Amino acid sequence: MKIHEYQAKQILSEYNVPVQRGYVVSNQHDISETIQKVQNDFNSESVVVKAQIHAGGRGKGGGVKFCPNYKNALEASQSILGMNLITPQTGKDGKIVNQIFITEAIDIGKELYFALMFDRSKNADVFIVSTEGGMDIEEVAEKFPEKIVKAWISGETKPLRDAINKIIESLELSSIKNAYTFFENIYQCYNQNDCSLLEINPLVITKDKKLIALDAKVDIDSNALYRQEKISSFHDKTEEDPLELQASEFGLNYIKLDGNVGCMVNGAGLAMATMDIIKHCGGEPANFLDVGGAANVDTIKNGFKIILSDPNVKSILINIFGGIVRCDRVANGVIQAIKELNLDVGVVVRLQGTNADLARKILDESDIKLESAETIEEAAKKAVAMVS
Repeated sequence: MKIHEYQAKQILSEYNVPVQRGYVVSNQHDISETIQKVQNDFNSESVVVKAQIHAGGRGKGGGVKFCPNYKNALEASQSILGMNLITPQTGKDGKIVNQIFITEAIDIGKELYFALMFDRSKNADVFIVSTEGGMDIEEVAEKFPEKIVKAWISGETKPLRDAINKIIESLELSSIKNAYTFFENIYQCYNQNDCSLLEINPLVITKDKKLIALDAKVDIDSNALYRQEKISSFHDKTEEDPLELQASEFGLNYIKLDGNVGCMVNGAGLAMATMDIIKHCGGEPANFLDVGGAANVDTIKNGFKIILSDPNVKSILINIFGGIVRCDRVANGVIQAIKELNLDVGVVVRLQGTNADLARKILDESDIKLESAETIEEAAKKAVAMVS
């Protein structure tokens, strides 16, 4: 689960990690008072106005403004709050800015890059740092790969101490007195809040030699939210794609894409393979949709509803492996769902696993308009042909 910058900084502050301070505004009427509050509380005539959306590159889209005085801050805040912000990560449709974060301005000496995440290949958490802060890490990797340093928290002695000492040396922070405590506290925050990513870009050294998190991006492991009650309350549904949000309420995993062949599959790996074979056959998948291991009438029906909410969908490919669930039950569920929903797009069904032969017989002898297939390639070709 993604959270906003101001929420991430709130969590970091609870672990005594110095952050750029400020206040959140979601109403135009509160802008003037909030600007003055920031100026007074943090003794900062200059302020920074930041759009709060779940996407990076806000500055490139005009969603982050340095404002040297009250007038500039008022104009920037009124402009950014409510704007449709388009960044490299939002896509062409952009995102509406429902909240802004008005913060103190920091006197920056140097910008650094910092991230903490789990490396599955090493089965260990890893610090990723660079002296090239303020840039996208992908851009750093392309232009300055030698300036990216990784320190894994693993080993037989004191892995966290060794990793922190390595990044302090790499970032040339030995003269910063609180450097070790700073990174130690960040790791405790990451670990105790079930973060899957904790990124600070930029992490800044101020001109008076202090480390401050100028920005903060935190993703939380959704599977651990049951034990993170406070963080769960940070979930901002307005940042979610409406179809993806509706799918999650149905217990489905859905991601909208740009194609016209709808996909309904059980299992993430099979779903990825299905999308690949559709493209191989000359088509474009309209979505990723994993209905889970126990596909039944309700999940299939809800899957159809989600897929058909996308007006670009011209055909639907159902690819189910009957391991936990029998294929004949899935076939009957597909038939019942299609009858109830009165579908007007072509449907191709490929079922493999337990009772697959019986399932194909049920589909072929049904009185509804659909096509069955035995192999995934045959199914993809038929689904693509329906939209050609």
